Amino acid sequence: MAHHSATKKSIRKSAKRRLENRYYGKTTRNAMRRLRAIEEKGEAEKSLPEVISMIDKLAKKNVIHKNKAANLKSKLTKKVTSL
Repeated sequence: MAHHSATKKSIRKSAKRRLENRYYGKTTRNAMRRLRAIEEKGEAEKSLPEVISMIDKLAKKNVIHKNKAANLKSKLTKKVTSL
């Protein structure tokens, strides 16, 4: 167990950040799943920018890698344009 107060604080902060990152990651994955399930092109085009914004925020906070974010955005965009 850590003895320094700064180390204890960093443990608390990292645990809090981990929970936040898990929440936002799961929320984004669910949004992507809902977007893939949409069959109407107009509705999908309306929700695509929101999902892309969520993915960008995860990449900015280093929850996911920037190349993974680019791949996800590319695949979702191809899916929406193919409808």
